[in-house]
Amino acid sequence: MDFALSDEQVALGGAERAWLAKNDPIAARRPGIDAGPACLPAEGLRHLAHSGSIGLLTPETGGTHVDLAVLVEEHGRAGSAVPVAEPAIAASLLEMIGHPAAAAAEAGERIVLPALSSPEKTGLHARFDGDALTLSGTTAPITGLIDAHDLLLVAVTDTGAEVAAAVPVETLTVRTLETLDLTRSWAVADVDVTLPEDSWVALPAGTVAFTHDRLAAFRAVDALGAAARLVDMSVDHAGNRSQFGKTIGSFQAVKHHCANMATTTEASRAALWAAAVALDGDDPVARARAVSAAVAFACSGASTTAQTALQVHGGIGFTWEHDVHLLLRRIKVDELLDGSVSYHRRRLAVA
Repeated sequence: MDFALSDEQVALGGAERAWLAKNDPIAARRPGIDAGPACLPAEGLRHLAHSGSIGLLTPETGGTHVDLAVLVEEHGRAGSAVPVAEPAIAASLLEMIGHPAAAAAEAGERIVLPALSSPEKTGLHARFDGDALTLSGTTAPITGLIDAHDLLLVAVTDTGAEVAAAVPVETLTVRTLETLDLTRSWAVADVDVTLPEDSWVALPAGTVAFTHDRLAAFRAVDALGAAARLVDMSVDHAGNRSQFGKTIGSFQAVKHHCANMATTTEASRAALWAAAVALDGDDPVARARAVSAAVAFACSGASTTAQTALQVHGGIGFTWEHDVHLLLRRIKVDELLDGSVSYHRRRLAVA
């Protein structure tokens, strides 16, 4: 596939990186890092709404999954607590089903996040009781849930039909999770609701699988962003740290480490761009293959890059004050959620 970002997409990424540099998420997180999970910053949410990022995938805006990948990578690079892909995916689904909350979600007036079962374990169950829909069980982990207003529950019923329902978070039981990731909050929702006929919507077949693929792809893009920053940090450190009268970047072993990290990161970016292009296509088989191949490769590569970056930084990389461990932790969580590397490899093998 011949593909490169357009001038507009390059500018989009540059503008987002500049905003994140000005509003450094990790610097803002540091003072309260021991006080509890990271809350969604009001300024960051306003930025998403004002920039149109939440409505990016709606027909009116006409954005693509590649556009969204550009933004998600920058937020992963910055260690941002703001979920970028999740509100955009929820807004596009709300728009598709004609839900009255769509406008408020796109405007950032209400934080709406998609909620599904884990792709590796069915935790959210749906069944019909006459014309009513009963949803029960536990969602997959969701970032930003503790600050959300509504969850867009997306599930497959016991009859095989696919449904969606927007439910206020206050009606659910939210359990905050303790994870390695200190830059974002993670939580699950315990669901036990019965919705009348006018409170849920039937979805086109394949919507649940498509939503899983979107979330998995953008989770890997987030890991890519964090890994890319670790590469830059490692190269900068190797060029400034001296041992035996020479910069450590002149040592062959360190050169190889940095070269391997850069190569893996660039290859991961290419694979994830291909997955984003497939998400914009209409072939579900090709999409599933492209997404699982990219996620398995990129998440595994990001994890290896993070471990290598820790080695290149030496003793300073192990300190609490340095940002290496924050990005490493973020990558390790990205590696496990929305389908682990082993899950996507198994899925790819039978595709």
